[in-house]
Amino acid sequence: MATKRTELRPVIKLRSTAGTGYTYVTRKNRRNDPERMVLRKYDPIVRRHVEFKEAR
Repeated sequence: MATKRTELRPVIKLRSTAGTGYTYVTRKNRRNDPERMVLRKYDPIVRRHVEFKEAR
């Protein structure tokens, strides 16, 4: 049984678009961001900032 908290703010994985397989784990507000999230974050494998896209 999912609680109200997990329904509104699910845990998501952000996967690197550089093809390294590096991921970040975070939460997002489903009401404010219904589409897939894209953030620029640091990828330590390629040692630069790249786009990370939400993977489900």
